[in-house]
Formats: sequence, C-alpha cells, structure tokens
Amino acid sequence: MRKTVADSRFDEERALYNLREADVKNCVFAGPADGESVLKESRDVNLTDCTFSLRYPLWHVKQFTMEHSTMDELTRAAIWYATDGVIRNSTLGGIKAVRECERIRLEDCHVVSQEFGWKSVGITLTDSDIESEYLFFDSRDVKLERVQMKGKYSFQYMKNLEITDSVLDTKDAFWHSENVTVRNSVVKGEYLAWFSDGLTLIDCKIIGTQPLCYCKNLKLVNCTMEDTDLSFEYSDVEADVKGHVISIKNPKSGTITVDSVGEIIRETPVMECSGEVVIRKNNG
Repeated sequence: MRKTVADSRFDEERALYNLREADVKNCVFAGPADGESVLKESRDVNLTDCTFSLRYPLWHVKQFTMEHSTMDELTRAAIWYATDGVIRNSTLGGIKAVRECERIRLEDCHVVSQEFGWKSVGITLTDSDIESEYLFFDSRDVKLERVQMKGKYSFQYMKNLEITDSVLDTKDAFWHSENVTVRNSVVKGEYLAWFSDGLTLIDCKIIGTQPLCYCKNLKLVNCTMEDTDLSFEYSDVEADVKGHVISIKNPKSGTITVDSVGEIIRETPVMECSGEVVIRKNNG
C-alpha cells in the first residue's frame, strides 16, 4: 500500500529520509530548524503542490515525480545523484539545481539556476524557460525542445545534444562539445562553438561576433547569420548560408556558400587554410 503524506510542514534534518512508495501532497519544506536533505534516498515518491526552501532536498532519489511545485532560491543544490525523475509545471530557483543525475525530464518548467545540469546523462527539457550562467557542463545525451534559454557559458564539453525549436541567448556556447545538432532555432552568442566537433546547425539563425572558429566537422544547412564578423576561422566546415555575412576569415577546409559577404579575409594564418567561399549566383 502506498503511503500518503499531506498538508504538513517539515524543517528538520532528513525529515522524510528514505521515504518509499509515497505520495506527498501540499507540503511545505521550510522552517526555523533549517534542516537539510529532507527527502534524501527516497524511492518511488510523487510530490504534488509542494513548496521547498531547504538545501539538498532530493539527493540520491530514484523514481520520482514532482508536479505543480516550487523550489525557491534557498533550495540550493536541490537534485543531485537522482535517477528516473519527471518534473512538470514547476519552478526551480536554487543554484546548482540538477547535477550528476540520470534520466530526468522537465516539462513546462521555469528554471533560474546557475550551473544547471552539470555532469548529467539523459536530461530532457521541453516547453520550458531557463536562465543559467553555466548550463549543462560536461553532460551527455541531452535534448531541448521548445526552450527559451538565457545564459552565458552554455553546453560546454557536452556530448550528444539535440536542440529543436528553441531560442538560445547565450555567449560562449558549445565550446569543446561533440555531436551537437540544433534545428529551427535562434542561437545568439559571442564566440559561438569554438573547438566543437560535429556541430550541425539546420534552419537556424546565428547572431553574434566571431562565431564557429576552430571547429571540426562543422555543418550549416539553410541557416542565416546576423552581425557575424570574422566567422569560421580555422574551421573544417561545409556551410549553406542564406543572406549576408559580414566577414569570413581563414576557413581551414571545406566550402562556405553564401548569398553575399562583406569581406573575405585571408591573412597571416598559423596553419594551412584551403577553405573556399562561394558566392551564390543571383537567379532573379
């Protein structure tokens, strides 16, 4: 028989430690005792309409759901070492909200959390918005769909990342990443994707200075570029870009096809650069 914990307040250390096969409803985790790890090591728990304001509430939790719940800015390092979780219609507001987790899905969530999603596997975000200065560092097998994202140093040292129908307002995104595909999205950032390997951008709008340099196996399909100067330096690239590019500098190899380019810069390369720039003929 499943247990039910309802309409209660908990603030002691490990208040519901190792809770199993339970539904937790309309509970508040806050108070003067300021206890940590309230649900640590829990198994098969469903959290609904709960409010969290204590540190480390969901560490080492397995098989859980959280719906219509809020973790405020005091809920630091909320979900670590957890597996097989679904979070819906909830707010995550504390620093380092998810770390070293496996198979966590967030749907219709609002997230404000620096250093979100580090060293994790199998994380999925859909129909959510997220603000995080360091988003998904050194994680793999991650999917974002219909996500509004604001951050700085995002998706660094990642492997196997898919992003679809999203808006990314970032800075040094995708550095040292491997096997990343972005479809039908806006990607705004300075120094985008340097040192990446296997980045593919399809039907995307790319905005910002000095993008896509030092890349390996870089591919752009039916993309546009805005305010993109000194692009593609020392990259191995195959690109089909619609519209105008401010400048392209020293592509290492491959072909970049554009409608127009303000300047093609070939000067003082530190390595052999044989990349070609092709200006598409105007058929109209």
